[in-house]
Amino acid sequence: MNYKKFYILSLSILFLASIYPLYMGFVTLGNYLQHGFINMVDYQKYIIPYTPICIALIASAALMPLLFKLWKRYTLPVVSVLGILLFFAFEYGFEQIKVIEGYVEMPLESWQLSLCMATPEVLRSIGEPIYAANNPAFKFHFYLIAIVIILVVLNVIYGFGKMIREQNFSKKHLMIAQGISALLFISLCIFACFTAFYRNGTLHISSLSALLMSVFFTIFGITIGIYSGTMFYGKRKLFSKIIPALFASLTTLLMYMGELVLMDGVLFIYGKGFFFESLETIPFSPADLLVILCSGLITYLLMHIAMLKARR
Repeated sequence: MNYKKFYILSLSILFLASIYPLYMGFVTLGNYLQHGFINMVDYQKYIIPYTPICIALIASAALMPLLFKLWKRYTLPVVSVLGILLFFAFEYGFEQIKVIEGYVEMPLESWQLSLCMATPEVLRSIGEPIYAANNPAFKFHFYLIAIVIILVVLNVIYGFGKMIREQNFSKKHLMIAQGISALLFISLCIFACFTAFYRNGTLHISSLSALLMSVFFTIFGITIGIYSGTMFYGKRKLFSKIIPALFASLTTLLMYMGELVLMDGVLFIYGKGFFFESLETIPFSPADLLVILCSGLITYLLMHIAMLKARR
């Protein structure tokens, strides 16, 4: 496959994957321009951050050949910054949209917060409204996830494109690992949007919810770990394996810290017994610490395997 075919293929995949978010954004924007607000019944779920993410990715990927001609070896950082700036520009625009339920008017991002706390059905069943006042920690949480998605997707497109341009496939296995981790991470994000990982609106969650949240945190860390690994690929062990592993665990830890801030200093409880109870000196349970550690260990293992395969 030559670069031109890869370019068309990557744009086609991005567009096909973005059809629903783009459609949601188009419908929501049309209703808003017509009425000046969105009725709750007409609200298209999760246009933020996914519609701005899709717009940013498609535009950035489309401009990548031009940016490569202009910036050469600096193409990836330039296109990454461009993608993030485009995301924030469109995100800010969509966040100005107001959602109305009865006589209550809330910013669009406030509805996102509620839907991530628990499913609307659960919130209704426990007598809570399906909207909630916006929380800056929640916005940071969403922004972080959006930035990671943009960075890793552009990294995959750039990485495979660079290999095809230069006919150097030494990083093939690492880029495949990055692509798989990115796909898993995005899939889990979308799944969380529509299910809230089946959380029940309380701190004590089911085994299924605990498993899904643990996998999400772990995959999040691994995705960032591999991303950093692509930057240090070919360096000595400290940079090529240990630092990506540390990045992975640190990312997972930051997600836990974000949950702590978002939930006023407490975390969801994954089960019963000492293993799931927070330790006296820190707010994390042994189960939480295991998740943080596993993201780093798995990243280290993946980096090691990718390098072994590259030598064959």
